[in-house]
Amino acid sequence: MRKHIFFTLISFTLFCQGLHAQEENSTPEFGLATPPSMWEIGVHGGYFFIAGDVPQDPGFGTGLHIRKATDYFFSLRMDLFYGQSKGSDNNREFTNTLYSSSMLGVFNLNSMRYDKSVRNAHIYGLIGGGVNNFTTDYIDGRVSGTIPEEIAPHGTFGAGIAFRLGKRVNIGLEHQASVMLGNRADLVDGINTGGGTKSVFRDVLNYSRLGININLGNSTKKSEPLYWISPLDGVLKDLNDVKSKQELALADADNDGVMDIIDQEPNTPPDVPVDTKGRTLDSDKDGVPDYKDVEPYNPPREGEIVDTDGVIVNPVNNRGQGGVSEERVKELIGDAIRDLELTETSNNNVAEWFLPMIHFPTEQYTIRYTDYGTLAGIAQMLKGNASLKLVVEGYTDQTGDETLNKNLSYDRALAVIEHLVNNHGIGRGRLILQYKGQEKALVPSASSYMNRRVEFRVAKPDDVEMDPPEGYFSRKKDGY
Repeated sequence: MRKHIFFTLISFTLFCQGLHAQEENSTPEFGLATPPSMWEIGVHGGYFFIAGDVPQDPGFGTGLHIRKATDYFFSLRMDLFYGQSKGSDNNREFTNTLYSSSMLGVFNLNSMRYDKSVRNAHIYGLIGGGVNNFTTDYIDGRVSGTIPEEIAPHGTFGAGIAFRLGKRVNIGLEHQASVMLGNRADLVDGINTGGGTKSVFRDVLNYSRLGININLGNSTKKSEPLYWISPLDGVLKDLNDVKSKQELALADADNDGVMDIIDQEPNTPPDVPVDTKGRTLDSDKDGVPDYKDVEPYNPPREGEIVDTDGVIVNPVNNRGQGGVSEERVKELIGDAIRDLELTETSNNNVAEWFLPMIHFPTEQYTIRYTDYGTLAGIAQMLKGNASLKLVVEGYTDQTGDETLNKNLSYDRALAVIEHLVNNHGIGRGRLILQYKGQEKALVPSASSYMNRRVEFRVAKPDDVEMDPPEGYFSRKKDGY
């Protein structure tokens, strides 16, 4: 017994020192691909029997183990075991008492599954060896005797499955087979058949066990044992962090077309014109934003005061009230376009001109009042250039169903064309309808106000009108 206690303590000390050194070399930062992990300690019991020269009778075994993962695939485990087994037939019987200490390498057999960050079942195989001592009392016919205690080596292999009950607890089913080495290899059951000659087979120790295992360690600083964790868990967490930061950088909470990261007014009202920094436009710098200003282009002079509608209430130098109204700006734009006196011979230059675009609220194709001036200016340009044709292209943002977006972009282009025809008398044949749905986004934000638009460009000889989207008229009939 003293020998058994001595080699058990030596084995346990060496095991702990080796794993402590391994853990000191591991990275202390939690959440990386190979984080520091908890230890596992377990107790077990089960059916112990010897496959040898004498038929077995029921026996039992019990013990404990300590296990530490070195990586996601491999771990080291130290087993301490105590068991009693018996066997008998007509004229032979034995009773065996065995102590053993084993060092085992455990291989994770389902480590290649990456569908979950933590597994609910852990399948493993094991192989290793250790030392044991046993005592066997036997009767062989009329001869009885005792195989005395003596330390001997053995080799062990086995397999098992464990089921995770929580972050700290799991239960395991396992079977081990151990083969004795040396001169005592066939004496575990106390019997050698064939006179003084050893049996053909060595005695094989079999142990089928059920155990409960506990994970030890600080859960805020260490992960569960690595054989429960997907090797990609840390990498996927890092990728999700990068993705969430990217989405945050591209966010546009007020849908004004300016990303929140550079938006100096992140809560502007819907569909309000803003500058490149997301600030509400105030063209005349009178403190009243354009969308509220009755006179958005009439800057006050020194000493003049404006009311809440942006109207100057105390004009100086007898300049008269009213300033430049929005209607007057539209007239000035029209006059400027007419003054260009564009002709057919200058159409090549016209093709290079930038024409304004108009924008729409989400899932709508009704033209806003604020865009009437823009369309009036385009109509004046067409009236001043009788041979000019325009392509009217509709777009949507990148949210919603693709089929819906095709129909919506067609409706937006059609609404603009009908406005120019019905309100300004432009010939329908001079306007070529095309639609692109969610293609060619101006800004990366999927729901950006800037992407919900209609663009204009001077038509080329090969530009033709696109047919309505497939099923367009049946959807209209159904209330789309």
